[in-house]
Amino acid sequence: MIQTIRKAWGIPELRKKIIFTALILLIFRIGNAIPVPYVNVVALETYLDQLSTTVLGLYNVMSGGAFAQATIFALGVQPYINSSIIIQLLTIAIPALERMARDGGEEGKKKIQSITRYTTIGIAVLQGWGYYMLMRNYGILNQQSIWVALVIIVSFVAGSSFVMWMGEQITEFGVGNGISMILFAGILSRVPSMVSTMYSSIAAGKLAWWMALLIVVGILALIVLVTFVNNAERRIPVQYAKRQVGRKMYGGQSSTLPMKVNMSGVLPVIFAQSIAMIPSTIAAFMKAPKEGTFWYSFLQAIDTKSVLYMIFYFLMIIGFSYFYSTIQFNPVEISNNLKKNGGFIPGFRPGKPTADFIKKVLNKVTLFGAIYLGIVAILPLLIGKIVGNPALSIGGTSVIIVVGVALETVQALESQMLMRQYKGFLE
Repeated sequence: MIQTIRKAWGIPELRKKIIFTALILLIFRIGNAIPVPYVNVVALETYLDQLSTTVLGLYNVMSGGAFAQATIFALGVQPYINSSIIIQLLTIAIPALERMARDGGEEGKKKIQSITRYTTIGIAVLQGWGYYMLMRNYGILNQQSIWVALVIIVSFVAGSSFVMWMGEQITEFGVGNGISMILFAGILSRVPSMVSTMYSSIAAGKLAWWMALLIVVGILALIVLVTFVNNAERRIPVQYAKRQVGRKMYGGQSSTLPMKVNMSGVLPVIFAQSIAMIPSTIAAFMKAPKEGTFWYSFLQAIDTKSVLYMIFYFLMIIGFSYFYSTIQFNPVEISNNLKKNGGFIPGFRPGKPTADFIKKVLNKVTLFGAIYLGIVAILPLLIGKIVGNPALSIGGTSVIIVVGVALETVQALESQMLMRQYKGFLE
């Protein structure tokens, strides 16, 4: 990775893109340090520390700690990610949007992007209002009035819209996917504070050195596993029949149909985690029940440290993995495309037999990818239970995002360099 960045830095055009990306990320980090007015940041941090295992803790990790400090970028890229997922699902459910995405060409893509932007602003307004109500109800605001509510909500919405714009600028003029890069920068910015917290815990005797070593080894093992599986794919051989057009012969070559093992990325983990944390999030806003009562036993059973939660979380990840692989990979459509282009899979007739074979392979690959995601998500929970640190429950999601974005960025740089090498060769 370092070698790739060094080579890319030697190309003037890529150097400009890297510098532009770094400047945008610097602006993002500066915005993460500017709090909105009228908020008691110390009281907010103390309150959200108690909710580290809820959905609010997940939002705080995704925003790089800005959510707990109520900065102008507190909502981060969450509204944009949510709107992208919603529009993606609606594109499948609504025929008009499906036709626009499939047959609309470049103009159709622009309309879909425009709808996604407006949806992002709408979701940001709802989340900003909910965040304001949370702070107001728990006495975290220094003042309370309509003007205070307007300033805080507008600041959150404007900050989220600006983050979305910065992500689009990175995608167009920088390196890699802009939203992923901002998410990457936010999560990575928490590493120094995590290291200092761990060191302080060891020095104070709250954390044994062997437990800290176990955490570090677990994170390194996760990074290796994520790197290996992220590049893994199942390749189905495809043969193209020879056909004569005029005096020229076309086809006859062999190719492959690749299927990535982790086709849906980190989305199943984020969705499963958000849903699985809903009961504990609701319980955090309610009065704690007395020990020995039914509700106390029920909340203990569904707590993020319980075995029942881990099983439910694991099954949710598998379910969402199959859901997203079905959305992204349509065996019938791929079979029809192969048939139109004169391609076939050796040993299977074109049409339904080919589609059934592709579906069978897809189910097997998705199962392996879903189990991998489940292991990556559950392992930090188990380590957190062993060492007594529940904040590690979101560690698996963070590792998948950071490693995945790093690999995608390196691949983007390599493809850019490859294009320029071919250009020089032709000249």
